[in-house]
Amino acid sequence: MGVVKEAKRGIRKVRKYLDERKYSNPGTEKEIVAQFHKLYYDAASQGKTWKNTRWLGVFVQKCPLDLFIYQETLWDTRPGLIVECGTAEGGTTLYLASMCDLIGTGRVVSVDIDTKPKRPAHPRITYIAGSSVAPDVVAEVKKHVKKGETIMVILDSDHSKKHVDQELKIYSDLVSKGCYLIVEDSNVNGHPVLVDHGPGPMEAIEEFLAGDDRFIIDDEKEKFYMTFNPRGYLKRVK
Repeated sequence: MGVVKEAKRGIRKVRKYLDERKYSNPGTEKEIVAQFHKLYYDAASQGKTWKNTRWLGVFVQKCPLDLFIYQETLWDTRPGLIVECGTAEGGTTLYLASMCDLIGTGRVVSVDIDTKPKRPAHPRITYIAGSSVAPDVVAEVKKHVKKGETIMVILDSDHSKKHVDQELKIYSDLVSKGCYLIVEDSNVNGHPVLVDHGPGPMEAIEEFLAGDDRFIIDDEKEKFYMTFNPRGYLKRVK
């Protein structure tokens, strides 16, 4: 038994040494986060993680770390209107409305081309059917804008670069100074997941920021290390 205990003690020492060496390398931290990110994201194919995350019983296809950032952002900015492009099951929509209940202000207008009859109903939620970039849908969204109110926008529909480019051009004008335009799923196309996705949100963000100085990337929103929206929390400063 003494030999076994000594061997185990030696293994622990080696592991501790290797861990200390790992974290002393600045480049390794990013690698660790990226590896966990890929592990977490890919587990959805087995019905785990973001494919099995619910808010009040409704599926919400988000990383919980991002949902916590949403809560902090809503508290800090108190938007009167949240425009959500991409509804899916409506879990995030209900989450946003629930946060508005707790804060005591705000409503959600959610747009999706695919309508689902069992989406959650809530007095703060309005659903609009159609493409987020279709002129008639954009016009309908704008009907919900009240003069002088703070507006936040979340882009979570078609994640192709072409579509996100269009959404950024259209909806960036709605965002209030000091509030946020959140571009979701910028982690695809190898950032660090779904390397075969093709140009998507990340590439659209980079192009958008190169030609629009009204927005900056708020790195503080990535304080929990892993986010499905890297470089995607855009704060309007002008």
